[in-house]
Amino acid sequence: MVERDRDDVGRARNARPRDRLGRPLPPGSVGVERIPDDLDLPPNETLDYAQRLLDDGLAFNAHEVLEGAWKSGPFAERMLWQGLAQYAVGLTHIQRGNPKGARTLLERAAGRLTAYGAAPYGIDGPGLVSHAESLLADLDAGRTIGEDRLRPRLRL
Repeated sequence: MVERDRDDVGRARNARPRDRLGRPLPPGSVGVERIPDDLDLPPNETLDYAQRLLDDGLAFNAHEVLEGAWKSGPFAERMLWQGLAQYAVGLTHIQRGNPKGARTLLERAAGRLTAYGAAPYGIDGPGLVSHAESLLADLDAGRTIGEDRLRPRLRL
Protein backbone atom coordinates (compact mmCIF):
# COMPACT_ATOMS: atom_id res chain seq x y z
CA MET A 1 0.00 0.00 0.00
CA VAL A 2 1.24 3.51 -0.85
CA GLU A 3 2.03 5.71 2.15
CA ARG A 4 0.25 9.08 2.05
CA ASP A 5 1.34 12.33 3.62
CA ARG A 6 -0.64 13.01 6.78
CA ASP A 7 -1.13 16.07 8.94
CA ASP A 8 -0.84 16.11 12.75
CA VAL A 9 -4.34 14.66 13.22
CA GLY A 10 -3.91 11.96 10.58
CA ARG A 11 -5.79 13.51 7.65
CA ALA A 12 -4.34 12.87 4.19
CA ARG A 13 -2.35 15.89 2.96
CA ASN A 14 -0.25 16.16 -0.16
CA ALA A 15 3.00 17.81 0.90
CA ARG A 16 4.44 17.83 -2.62
CA PRO A 17 5.23 21.28 -4.00
CA ARG A 18 2.85 22.70 -6.59
CA ASP A 19 3.29 24.83 -9.69
CA ARG A 20 1.50 28.17 -10.14
CA LEU A 21 -1.56 26.36 -11.52
CA GLY A 22 -1.79 24.08 -8.47
CA ARG A 23 -0.45 20.95 -10.17
CA PRO A 24 1.80 18.72 -8.01
CA LEU A 25 5.50 18.83 -8.85
CA PRO A 26 8.03 16.06 -8.25
CA PRO A 27 9.22 15.80 -4.63
CA GLY A 28 12.13 18.15 -3.99
CA SER A 29 11.05 20.65 -6.67
CA VAL A 30 10.61 24.32 -5.94
CA GLY A 31 6.99 25.38 -6.26
CA VAL A 32 4.88 28.36 -5.31
CA GLU A 33 4.20 29.10 -1.67
CA ARG A 34 1.38 26.93 -0.31
CA ILE A 35 -1.73 28.31 1.35
CA PRO A 36 -2.04 26.84 4.88
CA ASP A 37 -4.79 24.21 5.14
CA ASP A 38 -6.13 25.84 8.30
CA LEU A 39 -6.26 29.41 6.96
CA ASP A 40 -8.96 31.32 8.81
CA LEU A 41 -9.09 35.04 7.99
CA PRO A 42 -11.83 37.62 8.48
CA PRO A 43 -13.95 38.08 5.33
CA ASN A 44 -12.37 41.35 4.15
CA GLU A 45 -8.84 39.97 4.58
CA THR A 46 -9.89 36.80 2.74
CA LEU A 47 -11.18 38.84 -0.18
CA ASP A 48 -8.10 41.09 -0.27
CA TYR A 49 -5.75 38.09 -0.20
CA ALA A 50 -7.72 36.20 -2.85
CA GLN A 51 -7.78 39.31 -5.05
CA ARG A 52 -4.00 39.72 -4.84
CA LEU A 53 -3.58 36.08 -5.86
CA LEU A 54 -6.00 36.46 -8.78
CA ASP A 55 -4.19 39.62 -9.88
CA ASP A 56 -0.94 37.61 -9.86
CA GLY A 57 -2.50 34.86 -12.01
CA LEU A 58 -2.67 32.40 -9.10
CA ALA A 59 -6.32 31.35 -9.34
CA PHE A 60 -5.65 27.97 -7.69
CA ASN A 61 -4.16 29.65 -4.63
CA ALA A 62 -7.06 32.13 -4.58
CA HIS A 63 -9.38 29.11 -4.55
CA GLU A 64 -7.60 27.74 -1.49
CA VAL A 65 -7.99 31.07 0.35
CA LEU A 66 -11.69 31.25 -0.54
CA GLU A 67 -12.15 27.59 0.40
CA GLY A 68 -10.76 28.42 3.85
CA ALA A 69 -13.55 30.99 4.30
CA TRP A 70 -16.11 28.48 3.02
CA LYS A 71 -15.02 25.86 5.54
CA SER A 72 -14.47 28.14 8.54
CA GLY A 73 -17.07 30.86 8.01
CA PRO A 74 -20.62 31.09 9.28
CA PHE A 75 -23.01 28.46 7.97
CA ALA A 76 -25.28 31.15 6.48
CA GLU A 77 -22.45 32.29 4.17
CA ARG A 78 -21.18 28.89 3.04
CA MET A 79 -22.98 28.97 -0.32
CA LEU A 80 -21.40 32.37 -1.06
CA TRP A 81 -17.85 31.29 -0.22
CA GLN A 82 -18.29 27.95 -1.96
CA GLY A 83 -19.44 29.78 -5.09
CA LEU A 84 -16.40 32.08 -4.96
CA ALA A 85 -14.03 29.13 -4.44
CA GLN A 86 -15.61 27.27 -7.36
CA TYR A 87 -15.32 30.39 -9.50
CA ALA A 88 -11.56 30.47 -8.82
CA VAL A 89 -11.27 26.75 -9.65
CA GLY A 90 -13.12 27.41 -12.91
CA LEU A 91 -10.48 30.02 -13.75
CA THR A 92 -7.79 27.49 -12.81
CA HIS A 93 -9.23 24.98 -15.27
CA ILE A 94 -9.12 27.60 -18.03
CA GLN A 95 -5.46 28.26 -17.17
CA ARG A 96 -4.77 24.53 -17.33
CA GLY A 97 -6.50 24.16 -20.71
CA ASN A 98 -9.40 22.07 -19.36
CA PRO A 99 -12.58 23.57 -20.85
CA LYS A 100 -14.86 20.79 -19.57
CA GLY A 101 -13.73 21.29 -15.97
CA ALA A 102 -13.94 25.06 -16.39
CA ARG A 103 -17.54 24.83 -17.64
CA THR A 104 -18.59 22.60 -14.77
CA LEU A 105 -17.09 24.80 -12.05
CA LEU A 106 -18.12 28.13 -13.58
CA GLU A 107 -21.71 26.90 -13.95
CA ARG A 108 -21.76 25.75 -10.31
CA ALA A 109 -20.21 29.02 -9.16
CA ALA A 110 -22.69 31.16 -11.09
CA GLY A 111 -25.57 29.09 -9.74
CA ARG A 112 -24.44 29.45 -6.15
CA LEU A 113 -23.71 33.17 -6.46
CA THR A 114 -27.11 33.77 -8.08
CA ALA A 115 -28.92 31.69 -5.45
CA TYR A 116 -27.14 33.50 -2.61
CA GLY A 117 -28.47 36.87 -3.73
CA ALA A 118 -27.12 40.16 -2.42
CA ALA A 119 -23.58 39.43 -1.28
CA PRO A 120 -21.98 41.14 1.73
CA TYR A 121 -18.49 42.66 2.01
CA GLY A 122 -18.83 44.55 -1.28
CA ILE A 123 -18.65 41.33 -3.31
CA ASP A 124 -19.81 41.97 -6.87
CA GLY A 125 -22.06 38.92 -7.20
CA PRO A 126 -23.88 40.07 -10.34
CA GLY A 127 -20.60 41.15 -11.98
CA LEU A 128 -18.96 37.80 -11.21
CA VAL A 129 -21.97 35.90 -12.56
CA SER A 130 -21.92 38.02 -15.73
CA HIS A 131 -18.19 37.41 -16.12
CA ALA A 132 -18.65 33.66 -15.61
CA GLU A 133 -21.40 33.63 -18.25
CA SER A 134 -19.11 35.50 -20.66
CA LEU A 135 -16.32 32.98 -20.06
CA LEU A 136 -18.79 30.12 -20.57
CA ALA A 137 -19.91 31.61 -23.90
CA ASP A 138 -16.28 31.86 -25.02
CA LEU A 139 -15.61 28.28 -23.95
CA ASP A 140 -18.69 27.05 -25.82
CA ALA A 141 -17.57 28.93 -28.94
CA GLY A 142 -14.02 27.57 -28.65
CA ARG A 143 -12.55 31.08 -28.34
CA THR A 144 -9.20 31.66 -26.70
CA ILE A 145 -9.48 33.36 -23.31
CA GLY A 146 -6.63 35.71 -22.50
CA GLU A 147 -4.94 35.83 -19.10
CA ASP A 148 -6.29 39.35 -18.56
CA ARG A 149 -9.82 37.89 -18.43
CA LEU A 150 -8.76 35.50 -15.67
CA ARG A 151 -8.16 38.32 -13.19
CA PRO A 152 -11.70 39.41 -12.28
CA ARG A 153 -12.54 41.91 -9.56
CA LEU A 154 -14.20 40.18 -6.61
CA ARG A 155 -15.58 43.42 -5.21
CA LEU A 156 -17.28 46.49 -6.56
